[in-house]
Amino acid sequence: MTENLFDPRLTPARPDLAARRLQGRVDAGRFVDGETREVVEPQAPLRRHPRPDAPLETEALHGERMTAYETTEEGWCWGQLEADGYVGWMPANALAAPGPAPTHKVAALHTLVFPGPSIKLPPVAPLPLGARVAVTRMEDTFAVTASGGFLPARHVTPVDAMEADFVAVAERFLATPYLWGGKTSCGLDCSGLVQVALTACGVACPRDSDMQEAALGSAVPWQGDASALRRGDLVFWKGHVAIVRDTTTLLHANAHHMAVAMEPIDEAIARISAAGSDVTSVKRL
Repeated sequence: MTENLFDPRLTPARPDLAARRLQGRVDAGRFVDGETREVVEPQAPLRRHPRPDAPLETEALHGERMTAYETTEEGWCWGQLEADGYVGWMPANALAAPGPAPTHKVAALHTLVFPGPSIKLPPVAPLPLGARVAVTRMEDTFAVTASGGFLPARHVTPVDAMEADFVAVAERFLATPYLWGGKTSCGLDCSGLVQVALTACGVACPRDSDMQEAALGSAVPWQGDASALRRGDLVFWKGHVAIVRDTTTLLHANAHHMAVAMEPIDEAIARISAAGSDVTSVKRL
């Protein structure tokens, strides 16, 4: 069996290097165990190639972990994210040895980390929704992390606390700029919006829209009648996904608006069809 039988987005294998667990299943010059690393930046880019101008494949959020199989002298790590299995190159300075296990996650769309227990202090970092932190204690209105940061306590929640309505989570990103590969309120794409919203509700979700179409929910017969749709249904086109809000509107990050936008379902379907793409499926979670 050769590596081209595997999805390269999810398979840590190259002609010269692969994960040891793939030995005997793929061809590679050498096989390594890899080392666990933790994202220490607010968010870190995962790129297709080890260059700052390479296409952005996805982002990893603070506290996420990655198995690193190679670190280059130029300062890039090649590895696989633990959360969704995506493979790519990340700046090595965005990673560090794993710290204490996360106890909390950011529940606000974004928050700020302060160096002490005062909002008048200059913040040292922003953190996006879903970022994970190890909180050691609560001090007044702050959650204090193992690294000494102070976050507004109302902006974090235990890691096992889940949102109830992923559509409501997605709606909070309304007007966020469109960014291919993005996963935060600084910018995100269609499948990133779905992944972030579902993850907040404890639903495992692949990264890309084609993976989501294959893995999520059950198929709903689509006859072109929007009245048959329900809140939370996912509408798929080739390379695109949108979230149904109700029988008349959907929500999606899209390059037409260059933002997360609400749009009448019929208008969106007609507009995308006119651009050469018809609905491929509707999935209900």
